[in-house]
This record gives sequence, structure tokens and C-alpha cells, in this order.
Amino acid sequence: MKPPKFAYHAPGSVEEAIQLLQSYAGNARILAGGQSLVPLLNFRLLAPQALVDLRKVPGLADIRYSQGKVCIGAMTRQRAAETSPVVAQHLPIMIEALGWVGHLPTRSRGTIGGSIAHADPSAELPMVLLALDGEVCAQGSSGTRVIAADDLFDSVFTTKLAPGEILSEVRMPAMQARAGFAVEEYARRKGDFAIVAVASIIEGDSKRCTRARLVAAGVGARPVRLRAAEQLLEKGGVGAEAIEAAARDAAEAVEPTSDPVASADFRRHLTAVLAKRALQRAVHRIEAYPHG
Repeated sequence: MKPPKFAYHAPGSVEEAIQLLQSYAGNARILAGGQSLVPLLNFRLLAPQALVDLRKVPGLADIRYSQGKVCIGAMTRQRAAETSPVVAQHLPIMIEALGWVGHLPTRSRGTIGGSIAHADPSAELPMVLLALDGEVCAQGSSGTRVIAADDLFDSVFTTKLAPGEILSEVRMPAMQARAGFAVEEYARRKGDFAIVAVASIIEGDSKRCTRARLVAAGVGARPVRLRAAEQLLEKGGVGAEAIEAAARDAAEAVEPTSDPVASADFRRHLTAVLAKRALQRAVHRIEAYPHG
């Protein structure tokens, strides 16, 4: 199918892009990588009056490390982040998560900010942003504001970004050097959206956990931080029994719905299985670090 008619704009600055969005009073959509937006247009699930393409806006595709955080421009291609030495050094869980995103051509076109702003509840990047306690910068007519990941995602394909705002940068605190981490996912075919995905980060050692982060995607209207399971690990350590208990708690905490792809019960079962795998791999990583 062909998309509906729309006006096309390619502004040369963030300010010009914001003005264009305001002029259409909420009836324009931002075009970043287009890997999510274009299919929606082709199936006529969206019919905006205009697309505002950010490709020509300078300064939106940088990756840098600053004051303990990795700052990634919203227009950074996913493949660029996947191969970035800065991301590999400070955010290795993001490298692992990107390996699950679509296929190489998808990641070569898709952008970091585009995926996060699209807010698909099954997507890997929103899940990892939440696991890393990240934040985004949103620019609008009234200036720039910072939105924490936990406050950003509202519901299915919905964020707290205002209609005239542009997500300009993603910021994530650097991971602890010896943190254990893992991303586990189940999909019908490699490259498909996850039916369920789980990201885990464990700080501490192979016996005790000083801090745990566990997030699931595909189990609700937005990625879900499994805080009760995290607390179990922080109190009870990361032995086999504690991991089993955390995985059970994770499954009990989610409230998935049934759809043609999978039932709620299957998604709940997958949450327990993937949480256990992710936590086990995270702990194994810690055990594999050189001593001393």
C-alpha cells in the first residue's frame, strides 16, 4: 500500500523543526530513521498532514561521554551505537540489546531516539533505557527539559513528549565496570519484535548484590521495572534460590494481555524463564571477571 498524502519538510535546525511542528498544531510527525513510522504510513494507520525530517539538523547524531554519562544524539543510527567504542566501554548492555533489534539493514537506518520516542512496549531500547535509569532531553518552544525514563513512557506508542517537542538526546549513566548484565528475548523469528524480553544488571559479586535492575518488555503497555524482584536479590543475594524467587516474583508482578501472538499466561511464563536466564548470565559475567 501507499501512504496517504503529506507535506514534507527537512529543516536545518532544531528551532526550525519546532516551529514547523507548532504550525501543524499536532498534525505533523517527526521522521527520524523511519523504520517504525513508514510502515504505519504505508498501512494507513497514520495520516499526518506533514512529516518533519530531522536528517539535516546538525548535532543530533553525536555520541560522547560526559560527567559519568553517555550522551547519544537522538538521530544516531542504531548501528553507529552498536559499533561505538564509547558505548561498548560504558554501556555494554546496550550493545547486547542492539543485537536483538531487527536486522542489520534495520539498525543501519533506525535511530536511537526514534525507537525510544516510538515507545513500542516490545522494543529493546526503551527497556534498556529504563534499566540504566536513563533520561532524555526534549526541546520545545519553551526550552529544554529532561525527562527520566521512568516518567517518559506512558502507554502503548505514547510518551510524555508534548506534540511540539523533539527528543534531542538520550543520556544514560555509565555502568559499573564489573557489573553483570544480560538481555534475554523470545521472538517467533530472529529480528521480530519480542514477545517478551528481559534486561538485567547486577552490581556486587557472585555472592551478594549491592544493586539490581530488572526490566521486562512485551508484558504491558510500557516496559516494566520489576522492583520487588530487584529487592529480593539485594536482600537475599544472587544464589540459585534467590534467582528462582526473583524470577517467580517477576512473573507474578507483570500484567500482560492476550493477543493473536501470545496469551497472557504464556507471556507470564516467559517472564519467569527469561528473568532467570538473564540473572544467571549476569552473575556468570561477574564470576568471569579477573580477580584482584
